[in-house]
Amino acid sequence: MSRRIALATAAALATALIMTGVASCGEDDSSARTPVGPPSGRSETVAPTGGSPFWVDPDSDAARQVRQYESEGRTEDARLLKRIAERPVADWPDGADPVPDITKAVRGAAADGRTVVFVAYNIPHRDCGMYSAGGSHDGQAYRTWVDSFASAIGDAPAIVVLEPDAVPHAVDGCTPAQYHDERFQLLSEAIDRLKRQPNTRVYLDAGNPAWIEDPGKLVEPLRRAGIDRADGFSLNVSNFQTNDTVKGFGAELSGLLGGTHFTVDTSRNGDGPLPGNREEAWCNPPGRALGVPPTDRTGDDLVDAYLWIKRPGDSDGPCRGGPSAGTWWPDYALGLARRAKA
Repeated sequence: MSRRIALATAAALATALIMTGVASCGEDDSSARTPVGPPSGRSETVAPTGGSPFWVDPDSDAARQVRQYESEGRTEDARLLKRIAERPVADWPDGADPVPDITKAVRGAAADGRTVVFVAYNIPHRDCGMYSAGGSHDGQAYRTWVDSFASAIGDAPAIVVLEPDAVPHAVDGCTPAQYHDERFQLLSEAIDRLKRQPNTRVYLDAGNPAWIEDPGKLVEPLRRAGIDRADGFSLNVSNFQTNDTVKGFGAELSGLLGGTHFTVDTSRNGDGPLPGNREEAWCNPPGRALGVPPTDRTGDDLVDAYLWIKRPGDSDGPCRGGPSAGTWWPDYALGLARRAKA
């Protein structure tokens, strides 16, 4: 079992409670996600899953959907969707101004005595112009955004998964070569800035085994991006590779990096990837299931945590009838929950 995250949480809890206070009942949610159902206060039914030190958002899309289903008498659907609503999911702060989202999450996590998990996802030339295109318009804007992001975390215990896809897209050539030097420099600077926060752990994204199949190709790019000053790397973000496959790949990459630890996104890998065409398997694949609930009790010395980085139920993009990337899709969420083992 990894003890690193739990120890950081315990050390920071008292300070976080003092620094953050208690969120007001009328605090506005500045997230771009569309609210589901009628406005409501905190749900008393939402509680952190046993064995997890991570914060559960009581007003997540899934939690609001549960309340809507309950009001409509859809009790079985509500019961199933609690498999998502009552478990900790990463927060993806806004790309324009991350402070309101982070402040709200930090306050909620401090009140519950938990660690909050964030994803920093705003690198220039993000996603090579595909479904999740966007990001900061230039390097200086990104530096300013990261500084605001880190400052908003303050002394709170937090995990930051840094820039999903940014390094793998440089490795596979999707991000044009003229942007590589700046990208690695920005990632390296972001690690340094985030690590100035005393209780923040940073995991630089390294893709998944079905994408960059040879872990050796990631070693030099990760080093250029500052992996030696991060707490580790993250794997399987928004993907579906099984834990055994990811851990095998991660152990090999870790060995090439001198024993670096890593995290695994288990949000949707309960039944592994969709068989068949790999190019079509990543975007809203049917028949998938929730994976192992978030925990730092992984039973593997190299794996610091299983996390739900991708929010289960958020669309991958406008494929297979889905809405735009990052938009809550309750029918897909129900499918993931229905096929989950627990």
